[in-house]
Amino acid sequence: MSLLAATMLLFAAEAPVMIVSAPEAEYDIGYDELLAGEDRAALEAIENCKNLPTDDPARQINHGIALARLGDYGEARERFDAAARNAERYELQTSTGDWIDSKVIARRGLAMLDQGEFRGYEALAVR
Repeated sequence: MSLLAATMLLFAAEAPVMIVSAPEAEYDIGYDELLAGEDRAALEAIENCKNLPTDDPARQINHGIALARLGDYGEARERFDAAARNAERYELQTSTGDWIDSKVIARRGLAMLDQGEFRGYEALAVR
């Protein structure tokens, strides 16, 4: 993938999951909307993105986060699972400067769903 993805932390209860953003403005995968807590707007941006394939791990992760925040846990699980099984594997940079494998981020999202941690989350955005 030619994109260098940047991420930030989303705190849900005590366990973090990453929100991923493509650095170029042409790839709107809901990063700004997720940061602002505008989950429906994020979902719309992600689903209307024409410049990034639907099977891109960054897009799948953000899609899963938006869906989980809106309470659609089944669909969120499908997106996180797709990112975890994706043949494409990328290192994504977190807000703390750490680089984390996209599959690891996706598995964190799945674990958060399993533990019910998307209920009552608090978001902290850093770019």
